[in-house]
Amino acid sequence: MIKYGFTKELDLPFEAAVEAVTAALKKEGFGLLTKINMREKFKEKLGIDFRNYTILGVCSPANAYKAVQAEENIGLMLPCNAIVYEKAGKTAVAIIKPSAAMGSIGNEALDPLALEVEIMLKKAFDAII
Repeated sequence: MIKYGFTKELDLPFEAAVEAVTAALKKEGFGLLTKINMREKFKEKLGIDFRNYTILGVCSPANAYKAVQAEENIGLMLPCNAIVYEKAGKTAVAIIKPSAAMGSIGNEALDPLALEVEIMLKKAFDAII
């Protein structure tokens, strides 16, 4: 288990898992800002065939606003990322723990906000089956 995120394997095909993760995050108030298909990018830029691996950049606008108010350079750590990827014939999902990411900044004003967002992300993560 990684310390900087929540992770688990799913019994879902890859595309269904991407949809399930996106829907669970949306239900908790996160909007999808970016969707990066690493398989396509590695093929396009490097000519490498790679397994399915997608990075979802999600944001809770109200919480992002609060974070920027507390730390103007916090944009370097935003948005929150979720990943969906194929691993040994299964599909895996992982979502960042904001407490781990924000903890490296050293601004105590961010701690309660990071915890609040982490609770929202964990609720979304737990809903993905």
